[in-house]
Amino acid sequence: MSANDSMDRVALTIAGSDSSGGAGIQADLKTFAAFKVFGASAITAITAQNTRGVSAIANLEPAFVAAQIDAVADDFTIAAAKTGMLSRAEIISAVADRIRIRKIPNLVVDPVIVAASGDILLEPDAIALMREAMLPLATVVTPNLREASILTGREVSNRDEMREAARTLVAMGARAALVKSGRLADAAHDRDSQHRDAIDILYDGRNFREFSAKRVPIERAHGAGCTLSAAIAASLARGASLENAIDAAKRYVTLALENAPRIGHGARPLNHSVAASLIDSEKE
Repeated sequence: MSANDSMDRVALTIAGSDSSGGAGIQADLKTFAAFKVFGASAITAITAQNTRGVSAIANLEPAFVAAQIDAVADDFTIAAAKTGMLSRAEIISAVADRIRIRKIPNLVVDPVIVAASGDILLEPDAIALMREAMLPLATVVTPNLREASILTGREVSNRDEMREAARTLVAMGARAALVKSGRLADAAHDRDSQHRDAIDILYDGRNFREFSAKRVPIERAHGAGCTLSAAIAASLARGASLENAIDAAKRYVTLALENAPRIGHGARPLNHSVAASLIDSEKE
C-alpha cells in the first residue's frame, strides 16, 4: 500500500488530552499523521500537564465519551483503534461497550496507569475492569513493566518475568501482549553491553518474539508509550501484520527519540514529525 493510498484508512484514538502536546490524544494524532493514516479521536479526560507532571484532571462524562465514538463510527469505517488514558471504571465500561457494539477491529490497548512523571492516571477501582472488560477486546495490550506488574499482580523486572507477564495477559483474554522493557534493571542484561538495547517481548498465544532497538540516551521521555501504541495501531490500519506493525512502531519511536527537541523542564517530548516512511517495515 502506498502512503497516499493509506490516507483513506481511519485510525481512532480513545484517550486523554495532554495540554503540553507530548502525550495522549495529541501524540496519537501526530503519530497517525506521520504514518499517513487519517486520525480521529474520542477524548476521555482533559489534563493540565506539562513535561514535569500532571497538575489537574477533568474526566468527561462516560456518555459523552461514548457519543464521540458513535459519531466517528457513524461516519467512518474505522480500520484500527487504540485506547490510552481511560481514568475511571465508568469510562472503561462505556468504551468497552462501544468497541463491542461497533465491532471496532485491530484494537491496541495501552493500559495507561502511571505517567512518565510517576502520576497515577487510572483510579484503583478501574484496574479490575481494565482486566475484565478491555483485555478481552485487545488485539494487543502494551504495558510497561510497572503496568504489567499491576495488571498481573506479580513482580515484573527481568526478561523471564516479562515473558510470564505476557503469557498471563493473554490468558486474561488479550489476543497478544507486548511487554515493554523501559528501564529494565536486569543485572545479567546490564553486564552484557551488546544487550543494552530497548527490548520488548511479544507473546501471541503461541510464540514469543523479542523486538530490539538501540536505547536512546534520554533520561526520561514524555509520551513514548502513547506514541508506540499509536504507531502500532496506524500500521495495523494500513494492513500490516501485528509483528510488522510492532517493528515499524519501534523504529519510529527510536527515530522520534533520537530527534527529540530540547524543550520544557522535565521529560523530553518526542519529535513526531520524523517521516515514518523512512523506517516503514510493513510487508504484504
